[in-house]
Amino acid sequence: MCDTCGCAITDDVLEEKILTVELLEDLMLENNRQAESNRQHLDKEGVFCINLMSSPGSGKTTLLERTIDALSGKVKIGVIEGDLETENDAQRIRAKGAPAFQITTGTACHLDAKMVHRGLHHLPLNELDLVFIENIGNLVCPAAYALGEHINVTLLAVTEGDDKAMKYPVIFRAADMVIITKTDLLPYCDFDVQKAEKSIKLLNPKAQVLMLGKGDEKGLDEWIDFCAKKIVK
Repeated sequence: MCDTCGCAITDDVLEEKILTVELLEDLMLENNRQAESNRQHLDKEGVFCINLMSSPGSGKTTLLERTIDALSGKVKIGVIEGDLETENDAQRIRAKGAPAFQITTGTACHLDAKMVHRGLHHLPLNELDLVFIENIGNLVCPAAYALGEHINVTLLAVTEGDDKAMKYPVIFRAADMVIITKTDLLPYCDFDVQKAEKSIKLLNPKAQVLMLGKGDEKGLDEWIDFCAKKIVK
């Protein structure tokens, strides 16, 4: 729960609810202005930006590590990391040789455009081709906030269950691509791939769905090809 997106507000008094709506509308308007400024900044530098969203533990950081390794020497990647606490993920990215800036929000359950603006100024954008934003692990709030990204990618691990798209539709509707991760664990999970993909397509017919697991070179190649084609420099 956080104060910035309103999910912590539970007061049922009508006057306070009206005031809350007005404040949130102002907040979203300002966020969208900053997001557009972020995108213009990225476009000016010729950098493509991908926002990664998912539950905690779905494999976002692992995907970034594999992506950096696969594109090493070909594409210059930078990462903005979002978490409530610690620099653990940023340290993992830096260990792969890519610049990373960690944003710790304390209580906020998502990144917003102002936070990303600060993060962009800590990355050498003039030296980069691709920037990833690893959003805070949460299937609700991150989808509501534009950050200046060019596309959204949502990860769904098979360990989470095949019903998550229908239970948390907003984040799947916002996705340009959905990656079903940890597919190597399918034999041990009650996860129907066809059911999950059908749900995703029902919510978002335009979303590309990709399967990826440990040791899955075909899925990784498809992802790497997708990323490489987004480079605008």
